[in-house]
Amino acid sequence: MSLNYIKRLQEQRANVWEQAKGLLDHADAEGRELTAEEDSQYRAMSATLDAADERIKAFTDDLQRAADVEASFRSILDKPEDREAPSQGDEIRAWASGEGPKGFTVRSERPMGTAEFRDLSKLSAGAGGNTVKIGFYEKLMAHLIEVSGILAAGPTVLNTTSGEQIQIPKTTAHSTGALTAEAAAISESDPTFGQVPLDAYKYAVLLQVSNELLTDTSVDLEGYLSMQAGRAIGNAFGVHAITGSGSAQPNGVVTGSTLGVTGATSVAGVPNFDNLIDLYHSVIGPYRNSPSCGWLLRDSTVATIRKVKDSDGQYLWQPSLQIGVPDTLLGKPVRTDPNVAATGTSAKSVLFGDFSQYFVRFVNGVRFERSDDYAFNSDLVTYRAILRADGDLVDTTGAVKYFAGGAS
Repeated sequence: MSLNYIKRLQEQRANVWEQAKGLLDHADAEGRELTAEEDSQYRAMSATLDAADERIKAFTDDLQRAADVEASFRSILDKPEDREAPSQGDEIRAWASGEGPKGFTVRSERPMGTAEFRDLSKLSAGAGGNTVKIGFYEKLMAHLIEVSGILAAGPTVLNTTSGEQIQIPKTTAHSTGALTAEAAAISESDPTFGQVPLDAYKYAVLLQVSNELLTDTSVDLEGYLSMQAGRAIGNAFGVHAITGSGSAQPNGVVTGSTLGVTGATSVAGVPNFDNLIDLYHSVIGPYRNSPSCGWLLRDSTVATIRKVKDSDGQYLWQPSLQIGVPDTLLGKPVRTDPNVAATGTSAKSVLFGDFSQYFVRFVNGVRFERSDDYAFNSDLVTYRAILRADGDLVDTTGAVKYFAGGAS
């Protein structure tokens, strides 16, 4: 599959967007809302845009996987002395079929970094872990990002090797200077500090696979396990990373954010052009200039905001024509998360700000373990994946603001 094919998809996506704009412009020129038929056409076009995004991402991922495989083979050919060493896939399949250790831990010293496999069986200290180039951890994290928009929005990710509570220091007030007369005493003004605790809440999932599937099919077991476990854990953690209460669970970015703009009444909580401009400027310049500054909302809200125009009749929404680059709104990237509220009265449906101020803490990566005994009577092999994580918005002085629909 070539890059030209993906570019053609991008061009088709752009054409659909132009058609959608034409539909909106026609109704706007006549000073009316969309008819029922036009609204149905517009929704169909929005669905086509969303489907194109998914296909482009899937094909881009396929190209990356192919490039990884090619690089792995090239590495083997360049190093004949390493040909006898088992590949990562061989090790995982051996583990899955019961030939290897009963469990291993996957962790990273940095987000999306080098993966390390560690033996969890009760063996001697000399039975150390294996380190590989292309880690299962990276593939799993890719799925976490796919289902959780907050992880794609650019938060600060901390990887720790143990799960005790850690404190993130933050400033709550800065020093201030003052005009001082000659020979007068200079007023003292000290900065004040606070702390944000990050704990380690456990997210887990069990996967069961028949022995027949393991032995009789050519299924991509590595991909199957990473996809299923990644989506399950990502969805579970993703809910709390957005709307968690902070009590016995992570404090979500919506919970920690502050009000930027309240929408007008009698519009069912839908933001207009002025609301989006006001929300943009409710976040101060230093946060707006951050590379991690952007928008976060759910897909259904995207379809609504695509219709918004500025005072010159130009659409605020700018579709991306580059692979891997998100669409933009007022020059800032737009990412979606299904856990952000839909538009509605009093709903916090649009987030904007510097998402690097949201800290995500992972403890020792993701732990995978296998059991032949748990479902012995059903001849099933059971796998479990466990992630210990927490999250909180460290800077609550206005780094991330939200739009709230009018109360009535």
